[in-house]
Amino acid sequence: MRENPAELVELICLDCDGVLTDGSIYVDDLGHETKRFHVRDGLGLRIWTKLGGEVAIITGRSSAALRHRADELGILHLYQGSHDKVADFGDLLNGLGLTASQAAFIGDDLPDLPVMKLAGYPIAVADAAKEVRDVAEFVTTRPGGLGAVREAVEHLLKTQDRWNEAMEFFG
Repeated sequence: MRENPAELVELICLDCDGVLTDGSIYVDDLGHETKRFHVRDGLGLRIWTKLGGEVAIITGRSSAALRHRADELGILHLYQGSHDKVADFGDLLNGLGLTASQAAFIGDDLPDLPVMKLAGYPIAVADAAKEVRDVAEFVTTRPGGLGAVREAVEHLLKTQDRWNEAMEFFG
């Protein structure tokens, strides 16, 4: 019997804008950019890392807000201003000693397609572009920035029969 590719996932790699955020970019009168993150997504990523999983963000944009959020969540692998997500994904895998089959990639838009096609378990957020949803093994019911990452983490842990381990952190 063929193994479910979600069972192999050890690394959750994701885009930022449209995945960890709702895709909105807030710029104030002084040109400072801010982003809005969902607390449940952060908790989901913390649960994943507490259970020994790896998390990485590969995004084409750069922002101090994302750097602060990644630091707050203990995300060590942050690729901002990526001009080649596939190359960065390959560097990440090599650095971690993992194969693409051990990685999930959560995306929302066309620049995510090349790396999603390489990842062993591509995931799309509910409001992703149709082309992204079409290549995904799993599509969340929640849109980007509104708990989609948490839903993806729960899906992976339940598929791996590890959700009860996660629940033990909460009594």
